Amino acid sequence: MSLRIGDAAPNFKAETSIGNIDFYDFLGDSWGVLFSHPADYTPVCTTELGRTASLKGEFEKRNVKVLALSVDSAESHKGWIKDINETQNTNVEFPIIADEDKKVADLYDMIHPNASETLTVRSLFIISPDKKVKLMLTYPASTGRNFNEVLRVIDSLQLTANYSVATPADWEDGQDVVVMNSIKTEDIPARFPKGHKVIKPYLRTTPQPNK
Repeated sequence: MSLRIGDAAPNFKAETSIGNIDFYDFLGDSWGVLFSHPADYTPVCTTELGRTASLKGEFEKRNVKVLALSVDSAESHKGWIKDINETQNTNVEFPIIADEDKKVADLYDMIHPNASETLTVRSLFIISPDKKVKLMLTYPASTGRNFNEVLRVIDSLQLTANYSVATPADWEDGQDVVVMNSIKTEDIPARFPKGHKVIKPYLRTTPQPNK
């Protein structure tokens, strides 16, 4: 059975570029981003890992820990990291999982046989502190991911976990949000004292409550 949003993220133990880890222990009370790569020493993956490393501060301020995965060995990862650091002008410090037996790839359904029998597609999972899968994105091997979108989704997930709101299309941190329909319109002022707009009875907006 493949994973779905809301499922428990499978735990695993694995060798990585920084040593052996237990996934749950590594995450602790943090949010997590787990994302897979078709192989080491591939051009698009090199840019993705470099971009992720350059966003270290953005992930840290959101209490997010990042793990990458490739089906190559930990020794291969260490050599590749040197290339990433050199070509992308960064410093990769997060672990890259060595998944030579494809155990983690199978747990997270990262191998799509119609795309490749052996290589993982570009899967990305956002995992909450209670170890639930909150987002799943899958790109083809030929298309690099947009990490600004990953950060945008994390902002939305962290906001909506704490307030009865949802984020509209193209929302970015700091913009107005949508009040959930479970909140009666007459109850909005007490819940959201910054004000609100009623566009339709089912479409009510309010300034972002945590700003």
